[in-house]
Amino acid sequence: MNYIPLEILTRLDEKLARLNSFRPLPPPLVRKLQEQFELEMTYNSNAIEGNSLTLKETFLVVNEGLTIKGKPLRDHLEAKGHTEALEFLYDLTAKDDQDYLSEKVIREFNGIVMRDIDREWAGKYRNRNVIVGGAAHTPPEAFEVPQLMQELISWTNSAGRNLHPVELAAVFHHRFVQIHPFFDGNGRTTRLAMNVTLLRAGYPLVVILKNDRRRYYRLLAEADHGNLVPFAGFIAQAVQRTLDLYLKVVTPGKRTKEKFISLAVLASNSSFSAKYLNLLARTGKLEAHKEGRNWLSSEEALKRYLDGRERKRR
Repeated sequence: MNYIPLEILTRLDEKLARLNSFRPLPPPLVRKLQEQFELEMTYNSNAIEGNSLTLKETFLVVNEGLTIKGKPLRDHLEAKGHTEALEFLYDLTAKDDQDYLSEKVIREFNGIVMRDIDREWAGKYRNRNVIVGGAAHTPPEAFEVPQLMQELISWTNSAGRNLHPVELAAVFHHRFVQIHPFFDGNGRTTRLAMNVTLLRAGYPLVVILKNDRRRYYRLLAEADHGNLVPFAGFIAQAVQRTLDLYLKVVTPGKRTKEKFISLAVLASNSSFSAKYLNLLARTGKLEAHKEGRNWLSSEEALKRYLDGRERKRR
């Protein structure tokens, strides 16, 4: 089954090929980009789960070792733990292991993320049934978890590899959170584990934004009811955002760079309204990515959309 339209996968493949054409990148630039996205992911992944640290405060805690007055100790520990988990992620994906995603790796991610939060259960599958607050889906019973996780990892390392890496990352993510194998830290663990597949395929680190939290949970709930296509498209948009930001930095000045502008500005130079362009962006039909709460796209992207629509009509 195809979870993401072919034109979107082709678009991602083309952007990744363009990024690869600039490799090897200068080591200082690679490190700078990695640091930026590591900070982004630590902040956003924790914030999705309720962490109250701002992006700047997360930087100060992780890089300066500061304590933020008035913020809970747990929030500080979560920031440090997630940063350590990202270091483990990069070390893991640098290795040439055939079966790079295993139950041991999954438990290691959760163990690092939760080590200073819940030492007793960090990295251990839950032994009791749980209810996820605000979700209609009820995770499977605790005794089923080991078998379900074994089946998920087996599928990921066999049949799952027949999918495009971005589709595999999306399907794995959803199946993991459906199982909800740990008492705590499941969301952070699956977002890290999802990136194992993406980094191994050559993609940069992919971040789910805090500002997309409500949409993220809504699409996961829709996937629980059997429709995984919208969630897979959501993951594809997150991948595209990372590729666009990387290409914006690494494309040499002498080459033409796409100028990303707000949808309101793009609409003013086209026959479309900003509201309609927003719909095209949210559904993945128009190449766009978010910065903060705002969608950005380009005149080139709008032209590619129009050309593609004209070809379909013919």
